[in-house]
Amino acid sequence: MLIGEFEHSIDTKGRLVLPAKIKDDLGKEFIVTKGLDGCLFGYSLEEWNKFEEKLKTLPLTNKITRDFVRFFLSGAVEEETDKQGRFLLPANLREYASLTKDAVIIGVGTRIEIWDKKKWNEYNSEENLSVDSIAEKMTELGILGI
Repeated sequence: MLIGEFEHSIDTKGRLVLPAKIKDDLGKEFIVTKGLDGCLFGYSLEEWNKFEEKLKTLPLTNKITRDFVRFFLSGAVEEETDKQGRFLLPANLREYASLTKDAVIIGVGTRIEIWDKKKWNEYNSEENLSVDSIAEKMTELGILGI
């Protein structure tokens, strides 16, 4: 399971270090694509294949479905870490996620998210996220609570 929060810098060539703990679960080869909320998503090849299979079941005649599939697949790139554990983030993905220098990689179960550090801090702020409100909604869904 991909968990944790890790801060790293993007070098001048657009490379980012994949933390060893994340690399162990994600694998040496993986997929990175545009994500939601202005970040990038990263999937192991196994999880990506599951995701692609789900996309194949969506109705091609539905415009929202086509938009959704285009969004995720058009930005997807296969990545591989080098000997130093770095991988190259293409310019179009760095631009999409406003990634310049400082990045945060978080594990969220079946994928990682790569955030610009400033955007992550804004997203993760108390003004933006109300943990109590989220917990209340999760309780309503039967995920939290006794």
